[in-house]
Amino acid sequence: MPVHIHQLLLLALLTPLLGALLSGLFGSVLKVPGTNWTTIPLLAVSLGISIYLFLYFCEMNPAAYVWNLYTFGLFDQLQFNIGFLIDRMTVFMMVVVTFVSFLVHVYSMGYMQGDSGYCRFFSYISGFTFAMLALVMANNFLLLFFGWEGVGLFSYLLIGFWFHREAANYASLKAFIANRVGDLGFLLGLAMVLAYFGTLDYQTSFAMAPHLSQVTVNLFGYSINMITVTVILLFIGAIGKSAQIPLHIWLEGSMEGPTPISALIHAATMVTAGVFMVARLSPLFEFSNAALSVVLIIGALTCFFMGVLGLVQTDIKRVVAYSTLSQLGYMMAAQGASAYAVGMFHLMSHAAFKALLFLAAGSVIVAMHHEQDMRKMGGLGRKMPITYVCMLIGALALCGVPPFSGFFSKDMIIDAVHDSVIPGHEFAFILVGAAALITALYTFRMFFMVFHGKPRMTPEEYAHVKESPWTITLPLLILAIPSVFAGMFFMHADLNGFFGSSIFVAPNHPVMTELQGLYQTPWQFFVENAQDWPCLLAFLGIILSYLAYLRFPKIPALLARGLPFLRTLLVQKYYIDSAYDYFFTGLARLFGLVSYRLGDVFLIDRSCVEGPAKGFVNLGALFKKWQTGFLYHYTLAMVTGVFVILLLIWFNH
Repeated sequence: MPVHIHQLLLLALLTPLLGALLSGLFGSVLKVPGTNWTTIPLLAVSLGISIYLFLYFCEMNPAAYVWNLYTFGLFDQLQFNIGFLIDRMTVFMMVVVTFVSFLVHVYSMGYMQGDSGYCRFFSYISGFTFAMLALVMANNFLLLFFGWEGVGLFSYLLIGFWFHREAANYASLKAFIANRVGDLGFLLGLAMVLAYFGTLDYQTSFAMAPHLSQVTVNLFGYSINMITVTVILLFIGAIGKSAQIPLHIWLEGSMEGPTPISALIHAATMVTAGVFMVARLSPLFEFSNAALSVVLIIGALTCFFMGVLGLVQTDIKRVVAYSTLSQLGYMMAAQGASAYAVGMFHLMSHAAFKALLFLAAGSVIVAMHHEQDMRKMGGLGRKMPITYVCMLIGALALCGVPPFSGFFSKDMIIDAVHDSVIPGHEFAFILVGAAALITALYTFRMFFMVFHGKPRMTPEEYAHVKESPWTITLPLLILAIPSVFAGMFFMHADLNGFFGSSIFVAPNHPVMTELQGLYQTPWQFFVENAQDWPCLLAFLGIILSYLAYLRFPKIPALLARGLPFLRTLLVQKYYIDSAYDYFFTGLARLFGLVSYRLGDVFLIDRSCVEGPAKGFVNLGALFKKWQTGFLYHYTLAMVTGVFVILLLIWFNH
């Protein structure tokens, strides 16, 4: 690797960390202007380096670079290194992460203006970016785990940023615990890698995989393929980070943080970490059809059932949040179908239009004086034309309407699942296809309720609504560009092995080969898929939303009254949260209560602390009764004592 690449890699990684440290430790000195002029330029440096490396890899097409920076530890024959792996997937993710993070930083200047925790906020989001970059640049499981836990820590801090609100504290703790559950599986997977591969290095592990593919482990009396167990355990970590069923429960609560954080978490950092990890470890996943089937089915279930929940949400941010859950399901389904490049393609297009949707929602919230209930909005399109157009672009991209970016990436996933031979692909195909209709329904339900129809607020409140300042609208306009053009621009590169030039990505699967044969150009893809049924379902969903929420607004109320059980089921989120609260939270509280009563109160307080004290008090009270003050009592005691001593001497002899 050229020496200047080494220096650029370190700069790209460490400049966000430097910004986080400066704004966090010296925020009281820097104040708001100093924080802006510290964190944003430093992140701009990281973004510029990422773009340079991306163009370098596109132009020069070099092999993957592996650079071990230093040895972290040496234990017997095990050597743990801190190093970087730079290939096309890495630089691709670096651009996505730094681009979205940079725009979120700029957007936050307007959104967080006047907040007492302004400097602390910028410290957190810069640290978040650093942790995600460490995760994607890692060349081994050790640094991967460091970045993995880093994004988990910063997500906890950011979701609970407004810690004076009880709901924010609860949501941040919920996210932290849910991710710890997933991370337990991830740690066990790392232990399996270390035990059987004898290393945490990607390159060595992938090279050994073919030789270990027939090794089995005894689990609960059954012999199971070792690689299957390993990658499923690692995937449990991805289930937590990428909010897949059943560890999806934390993602909705992340809306308690400021809106820029929602955009950063949902578009480019934490939730995409699990998708990236599966793609990075694809050379291991390819040796287990069982594991791929698990990934495919869980992704498809998340895609459909989490999308359905978006139909009953009234909070504008929560609608976009459930769309994130659904789209993450699409990405995981692509990974399960061995179409890793397609999953990463959708990750990129989703990062653009999802950040656009969240930041547009934030623009609406600012204009509505931090009101988030869509039932109190309406008619905002006339007041906020820039936000209106940008939200429309994001909505069309999310629904997969041609020629927007989501059309190319999402329809390609549906094709990949259809062409897959992984067990369960037929079931998954039905779910991901039906999700196209559901996505259009909840997306344009939100759009029509917010921007069209009569204002559902007082005339005075409506009169004060105005377009957001440039610090908010400029990032929207910038994100609108890739939301429109990224799909058609990157589709050809994605199909023709953009991620396939490295040993660190599984070679093209027959599914990808078939897609390459079907679609030679974006125009060919457009012509063949614009009239296919997923696209028609998206248009149908838009039309149904228009009829239900603009032309005949009584329809939703009639459906709610006609299907009360279904509406209650959706409002209660399939009772999954309630089940967790009852079984896990309830059992934990019961265990804590029993431990408190038996351990703390009975064993420690009464037996160990209060018991000896009370014993000495009672003993003292007994001896006190003997202190009568009469001489003949003391004489009797002395005589009795002498008599007892003489008896003991006599018995001993």
